[in-house]
Amino acid sequence: MEVQWLLVIHGVVTALVVLSFLCGQWPIFRGTFIEKIHYFLTFGAYDYFLRFVAVICGSRARDSILTIEHYCCDRPNPILQILYLAIIGVTYFFVIKSSFRYFPGYYVSEMHKYISMLAVGVGVLLFLLTSFSDPGTVKAENVSQYLAAYPYDEVIYSEKECSTCKIPKPARSKHCGICGRCVARFDHHCGWMNNCIGEKNTRYFMAFLLWHFFLCLYGTIILGLIVAGQMKERRIIYVLTVYYGVENSFSSLFPHVVQWLLGSHNTQVLLIVFLFLVTLLLAGFFGYHAHLCLTNTTTNETFKWQDYISWKRKINEAKASAAALKASLQSMNGEGKAVKQSKWRAFFRKSPLQYEEVTKNNIYDKGIIKNLHEILFPLSERRSFHCQKYT
Repeated sequence: MEVQWLLVIHGVVTALVVLSFLCGQWPIFRGTFIEKIHYFLTFGAYDYFLRFVAVICGSRARDSILTIEHYCCDRPNPILQILYLAIIGVTYFFVIKSSFRYFPGYYVSEMHKYISMLAVGVGVLLFLLTSFSDPGTVKAENVSQYLAAYPYDEVIYSEKECSTCKIPKPARSKHCGICGRCVARFDHHCGWMNNCIGEKNTRYFMAFLLWHFFLCLYGTIILGLIVAGQMKERRIIYVLTVYYGVENSFSSLFPHVVQWLLGSHNTQVLLIVFLFLVTLLLAGFFGYHAHLCLTNTTTNETFKWQDYISWKRKINEAKASAAALKASLQSMNGEGKAVKQSKWRAFFRKSPLQYEEVTKNNIYDKGIIKNLHEILFPLSERRSFHCQKYT
């Protein structure tokens, strides 16, 4: 029993480490312990590892590792695409091997064999569609239309030229250093897709996330029903209470049922835990991106607004400090009128400038319906787009 619990704990810790390493930099994990674990794995532990390699094996070995890192992280490569296909393939293989023999079961019909195949096939199709679709590449031929379609807000976007592509840079676009191209309505570069997520393929990316959320949720429920059906068919509760004298209460039966599950259906239990964790992850990630779509904001713009608001607050704080210093100097020189205040009130008094709020004025947010329409039907695929010209 102790060994089985150790295996479960080992699986959970391994899943947490893998999740933190691969996804810890995602915006939804900002400020969480997952981001801290990711930082330690990718910077702290990695830095110590490079020093260790340099001491033991020399600088040439360290440089080789850095070359591999550059290929994996800074250049287009199919590593994560292959990893995705391996994960979904291996997971489905274990589902087939461990669970298909229980169809039909007490709670599930044989139809789920074919439904699961279709669901996995659609998931892979959406993956390929997102990976190999054009995200909305800005070129010299269409830059004028993109400039007209996306006006500058003069806050986080202003008129400038891309230093790499040597063409005007439309608002909401960004030059991706990994893909080496400017992308319209740039959201982020997705390593799993080996592609940028931009104006034209955000809809496919959202469909991929939503479908895989339902796919993992479906797998979790079906596997749970299979295990529950086996408990029902084998009358596990009856056997434990009648033949083994276990008290018929949740607290008494739970450890014995878990022991039976880990002994007889350990593969299904591990698959349920894995799929449930991935379901939660996908729910959070889809929810975050759905919020961005509904407000017509991108991940890139989220960071830009954070930087802008932080900069404006620092400016306001500097102005408040300067005003307070000026008031103090005037008071010392007798130029200002003395105001009688208690010491406590003076201590807690704040400058009026400190209350000035920095607001986010997103001119691209046109309401939920129009925002969704822009995601589903990108501006560059409409007839009016080709008639526009920036002046």
